[in-house]
Amino acid sequence: MPQKGGAFLLEDISPQEMFTPEDFSDEHRMIQSTVADFAANELAPKAEELEHQPEGVMRELMRKAGELGLLSADIPEEYGGADLGKVASCIIAENVVPGGSFAVTHGAHTGIGTMPIVLFGNEEQKKKYLPGLASGELIAAYGLTEPNAGSDALAIRTRATLSPDGKYYLLNGEKMFITNAGLADIYITYAKVDGEKFTGFIVERNTPGFSLGQEEKKMGIKGSSTRSLIFEDAKVPVENVLGEIGKGHLIAFNALNIGRFKLGAACVGSCKLALEHAAKYALQRVQFGRPIAKFGLIQHKLAMMAAKTYAAESVVYRIAGLLDEVTADKKEGPAAVEAISEYAIECSIAKVLGSEALDYVVDEMVQIYGGYGYIQEYPAERFYRDSRINRIFEGTNEINRLLIPATIARRAMKGQLNFLGAAKALAQEILNLRPFLPADDGQPLAQERQMLAMAKKLFLFLGGQAVEKYMDKLAEQQEIVAILADLAIQIYAMESAVLRALKAHAAGQGEKKLLLAKLYVHDVYPLLERWAREAVCYLFEGDMRQTQLSIARRLTKYQPEDLISARRQVAAWVLEAEKYTT
Repeated sequence: MPQKGGAFLLEDISPQEMFTPEDFSDEHRMIQSTVADFAANELAPKAEELEHQPEGVMRELMRKAGELGLLSADIPEEYGGADLGKVASCIIAENVVPGGSFAVTHGAHTGIGTMPIVLFGNEEQKKKYLPGLASGELIAAYGLTEPNAGSDALAIRTRATLSPDGKYYLLNGEKMFITNAGLADIYITYAKVDGEKFTGFIVERNTPGFSLGQEEKKMGIKGSSTRSLIFEDAKVPVENVLGEIGKGHLIAFNALNIGRFKLGAACVGSCKLALEHAAKYALQRVQFGRPIAKFGLIQHKLAMMAAKTYAAESVVYRIAGLLDEVTADKKEGPAAVEAISEYAIECSIAKVLGSEALDYVVDEMVQIYGGYGYIQEYPAERFYRDSRINRIFEGTNEINRLLIPATIARRAMKGQLNFLGAAKALAQEILNLRPFLPADDGQPLAQERQMLAMAKKLFLFLGGQAVEKYMDKLAEQQEIVAILADLAIQIYAMESAVLRALKAHAAGQGEKKLLLAKLYVHDVYPLLERWAREAVCYLFEGDMRQTQLSIARRLTKYQPEDLISARRQVAAWVLEAEKYTT
């Protein structure tokens, strides 16, 4: 049985239990090669052209992607799909990024545009729409956000009223910031039936009473279409209700789980591509008589870009492996929804970690390019602008940070996660914790594994104290909730990086990964003490504060190591390959 969602905070798994990119099958590698060829030959040459939204170009590229099976990885075979699984879906999402804004169009179509029909559509809806979505004949969009309902999705005002003849729902309202809006043939959207029952609908482009707003002028991802959807007594046939009346929230939130997970994969692909550009430029740019790649501060940047990319990649494919395992015999319907929703916490982690890793990577990319990084004819400028949206759509990173502890707390209350029991056990144990001393069991990363174990105790320590003080009012303490989320995110990232490295080491392929994992753990670990201090100083006063601070220091203590030499070695590998390498 795979580890349950969120259980990584309470229990350990062996490296062999985690899926990694090194576990790709021959079919996965063939898919990777196919997508890379398509991206190099079809997408990259048109990336700049797409920025100006030329008529028909994006649609033609989507059609070609459909012919290659790059739109159908998550669609069952009986509806024209390839049913390749979530690992393959990740590989595709990661490797279409050379197309720039194409990746946004592709991601919205294959994720939040298509998956609601796969998971919640009835037989007639699947037969009608999925074959076209798989082939690229149809393009999908997803319309949830409204002018007064962004992160608060359930506050939508779009209404649906049944027509007198009972054949249509008349939709009235507006959706905004809808990706693929100007391109799409079908729209997954939401309205409140009779102003109360939050419900999903499939709306076709030619629906009477339905229209589009003007293209938004955006900071980045300029090649993707972003418009508003306008419903003025839009006549949507009753057979286009998606799922059950009043159960639209299940569709909305589960679609976003998949969207977040796929966005994490796309961010990993962009990290790799940005690092490749930066490494090549650093080797070409000569200052003070030698390439800037020879300078220590540039090597520092390249090494940490690689380490953050490695951690995000490890997280994304760990989740992909879990999703493939739990959906192996549950491709659609309620069983598939339940299996995917089990990993809602991990999907949020993939989104937050991937988008913030990418922001770090592209920021350093601009810095390595120097003044040229600010000039449009060089790639860094577009990478920088395009990256910023990832922290906003598919649920802002702030919303995802609030969701992570909330989901953990909800599962704990239902008895699905033994968080409260583990926190109580730690409270008994904590005064007897031994001084920090990593066990030497003959395996590498001994200290990092001990740091990871202590980080899990720190999460239980702070989480237990916060729950004890605020109980069901904890959600109102957003700063504390965000600290707990950051701890959970980095615990999952550190563990994924370490487990992947240990698994590769056991197979004789671990040299680079061991160093990347070490760099990542030692880069983020000092943050844990800072977060703990901030939380403790808010939660406690006087002598109790000092006692709790002392415990936090013991839980975050570690032995510093020579990271400069480690970064130089990682940078040397990147520069030798002229790209991300593990």
